Amino acid sequence: MARTALVTGGTRGIGKAISVALKAAGYDVAANYAGNDSAAQAFTRETGIKAYKWSVADYDACREGIAAVEAAHGPVDILINNAGITRDAPFHKMTPQQWREVIDTNLTGVFNMTHSVWNGMRDRGFGRIVTISSINGQKGQFAQANYSAAKAGDLGFTKALAQEGARRNITVNAVCPGYIATEMVMAVPEAVREQIIATIPVGRLGEAEEIARCVAFLVSDEAGFITGATLTANGGQYMAG
Repeated sequence: MARTALVTGGTRGIGKAISVALKAAGYDVAANYAGNDSAAQAFTRETGIKAYKWSVADYDACREGIAAVEAAHGPVDILINNAGITRDAPFHKMTPQQWREVIDTNLTGVFNMTHSVWNGMRDRGFGRIVTISSINGQKGQFAQANYSAAKAGDLGFTKALAQEGARRNITVNAVCPGYIATEMVMAVPEAVREQIIATIPVGRLGEAEEIARCVAFLVSDEAGFITGATLTANGGQYMAG
């Protein structure tokens, strides 16, 4: 029986690519999304992957959503924490609401989702958790104090939880993408994109499918000895030691 994989923010961008890659690898995939119903419906029509709507920032909604996924697909063996938002502003203009919204989704959302599947993984003696962090969680970014803090927090969470899961055959890893050619990045003015590309040694934006391949490897049986790791995929833009 195929293992069940749940991808948050799994109907668009990097999340969509991850959902598709995991289905192609033979997993039974469910995709979570927060609000774009038309995009989710189009995703399901295109891929055949069922989409489930809830906010990862809401703990009770996560528990209820995961229960619905498990009723339809079986226990969640693989969790991909991909859902994320931005509310960019220079710090002197950043509002408490902009701070809270990003922390609640990008950091607390990782807790909410992982906490809701953790005991089941422990009981079954198997689990794969991959959180999509960011290059800006490693190096910081102007006007992203909220986003960089949340994504850096995801890395600390990964390293700590990996130590708790190791003896239960649960691996916990993170992927830090650089600038990827998603709708959000491609909506940036071309002149700005060219400035970004000029800072990337390989000379191009990444593709969502390249991040998806990183995830597919980390959740595989072949990656069972890898835990607490941060896989950096940014074209050489930032080289973490």
